[in-house]
Amino acid sequence: MKRAFVTGASGFIGAAVVKRLLTCGWQVAVLQRTVALGERLGAVAGDLRPILATSGQVAEFADDFRAWQPDTVFHLGWAGVSSVHRNDAALQLGNVRFAVELAQLCADCRTPRFIGAGSQAEYGPKDLLITESECPTPTTLYGAAKLSACVMTQRIMELSGLHHAWLRIFSTYGPGDNPDWLLPSLIRQLLQGQRPQLTACEQTWDYLHVDDAAVAFERVAATGARGIFNLASGMEVPLRQIVLQIRDTINPAIELCFGAVPYRPDQVMRMQVSTRRLQLMAAWQPSTMLSDGLVHTIQSYRSQM
Repeated sequence: MKRAFVTGASGFIGAAVVKRLLTCGWQVAVLQRTVALGERLGAVAGDLRPILATSGQVAEFADDFRAWQPDTVFHLGWAGVSSVHRNDAALQLGNVRFAVELAQLCADCRTPRFIGAGSQAEYGPKDLLITESECPTPTTLYGAAKLSACVMTQRIMELSGLHHAWLRIFSTYGPGDNPDWLLPSLIRQLLQGQRPQLTACEQTWDYLHVDDAAVAFERVAATGARGIFNLASGMEVPLRQIVLQIRDTINPAIELCFGAVPYRPDQVMRMQVSTRRLQLMAAWQPSTMLSDGLVHTIQSYRSQM
């Protein structure tokens, strides 16, 4: 039976990856900084092996890691993903250091495969079809740190003759998302009868359901695919269209305040993404239509409220 070690398991995408691995028959150990796993994994906590590291230092859990002997490390943990922390140099440097030390531990233990969660922020704003060969030009320290972690962990693993894959995640959505992101915040406000304050929403974005993202990580591991992959739906949709669909599903009478919020200076206006490499090398493609996924997500938030 295959064994996984997952960082960031209690996060939005991390929890989905853990559940997918369990469904596919993996044994899963998760890195925990506290005793509690969090509500996203509460239902499957008994199926997981916790590896504690309260300090967040790789050296603290290295012995437990060696004892577990995973086939694959899924590194999804990352501090400071919110906009207020994306240019925090100390925080982002700490993320790079942790990723590098984790990859070195994998190399020392001859762990066959390291799969990391990258970000669209590595590319920076682009007004073209983004393929994996596009030159990264990050405009935030978060994006620069993700890019640095990608390059350094890749070299550590490949110099040891081991496999490395890096999935650059664009926008994901679904039940259990971080409440401050656009879609969860919009849904919550509309369900409460509020008038959301929005940008002009002239962007065209690519949204991928979190369950499809989780399948991609599992497929990369299962197929042994290596290299850098764009993880997105491959469908560019006007953001205003998405916002209107959510509003109309909840309450068509609520007024939306388009243009009340200015764009950020580095606002991403287009997400035109090629996922062809991931489809070919990992036999993956998304299965959730955006319209269906949004309805399911709204139903989830409605049941919680």
